[in-house]
Amino acid sequence: MEKTVCKTSFWSLLKAQLNNLNPEEFASMLSQDPAAVLIDVRSPEEFTLGSFPGALNINYSSGDLWDQLEALDKNRKIFVFCRSGRRSIRVCTLLKNGGFDEDEIFNLDGGLNSFQKYYDFELNKI
Repeated sequence: MEKTVCKTSFWSLLKAQLNNLNPEEFASMLSQDPAAVLIDVRSPEEFTLGSFPGALNINYSSGDLWDQLEALDKNRKIFVFCRSGRRSIRVCTLLKNGGFDEDEIFNLDGGLNSFQKYYDFELNKI
């Protein structure tokens, strides 16, 4: 008897349940809502190398990640990013499962790596 192997990756399954935006969509939607929350979930060390202006650093690896996320305003749109998109996928999933409106949570697909491929910009040094 042959075994059936699922060829869909874990990341693809999580990602498929989120609002993933390409760099152009991310920049456009973020610029249209000045009240939105922009979250950089990279480490503090990565954050100090540079981030988007106005980004809030909530370290994915911190012991109080959920406490910091839970303190966010649930009535505002939330835009999440990291370097490659994997940590932000997890954080968006946490927000969604934690009672935040899934229609108001947005992930930068491919993270800063994808954004920098399409936009020539300097991250704000912190």
